[in-house]
Amino acid sequence: MRNTAKLTTAVLAAGALTFALSACGSDKGSSSASDYSGPLVVAASPTPHAEILDYVKDHLAKKAGLDLEVKEFTDYVTPNTATDDGSVGANYFQNQPYLDDFNKKNGTHIVPVVTVHLEPLGLYSHKVKSADALKSGATVAVPNDSVNEARALKLLAANGLITLKSGVGNEATPADITKNPKKLKFKELEAAQTPRSLDDVDAAVINGNYAISSGLKPAKDALILESATNNPYGNFLAVKKGNEKDPRVKKLAKLLTSPEVKKFIEDKYAGSVIPSF
Repeated sequence: MRNTAKLTTAVLAAGALTFALSACGSDKGSSSASDYSGPLVVAASPTPHAEILDYVKDHLAKKAGLDLEVKEFTDYVTPNTATDDGSVGANYFQNQPYLDDFNKKNGTHIVPVVTVHLEPLGLYSHKVKSADALKSGATVAVPNDSVNEARALKLLAANGLITLKSGVGNEATPADITKNPKKLKFKELEAAQTPRSLDDVDAAVINGNYAISSGLKPAKDALILESATNNPYGNFLAVKKGNEKDPRVKKLAKLLTSPEVKKFIEDKYAGSVIPSF
């Protein structure tokens, strides 16, 4: 049965992504570049990442000879710092643009192993039934980390709500908006806070994992939703550079991209989480 150790981390303000953060202390089952014994400890967001890992742990790992331990984190910082300092052996919560930005800003050395799924980013509201119904001057909450904020603005631009500067990349901010016909106002929040803002703003762009954990169903409830076609934001299993050859990591990568996991994702999330393999 499920035996997941849950860790709730403090919400970190934008710009405070310092490597001085002590992730989660030393773990008995943690790995290092030279020690591949013991359980593989994986840091993960609760939904859907930890749920997918728990499925692997409960149904597939024993047969594959993998001792798997899952630790849940509610922020987007600690899983990487914990992986880089060896407190955990791997993590599963992020996409490539976010990781690239994180490594650059924090001097970490995390690398992807295998892409597992996509969580389409969506626009949600408790006040309007469609994006077109947003009134002039409406306030829209967006994630405040650079990559997810840019991703949110690109979603709005792809659906005609705003226009961004040509060629703007993964560091786009509201300052890069060139046309804003509805005169939308933007409230920048830590990503985990965006679902809680729905009663206070007119709409919010919410990451898929936080939408699902808040009881939203992206495939049904989103006013607009990212397309899965050619989407660069697939979520992957990641490790500290040098640990890609850890036999435990190789076993987990194979299990995470198995037909059994694909069916589990499709059945459980009904289009709100999409297999990427």
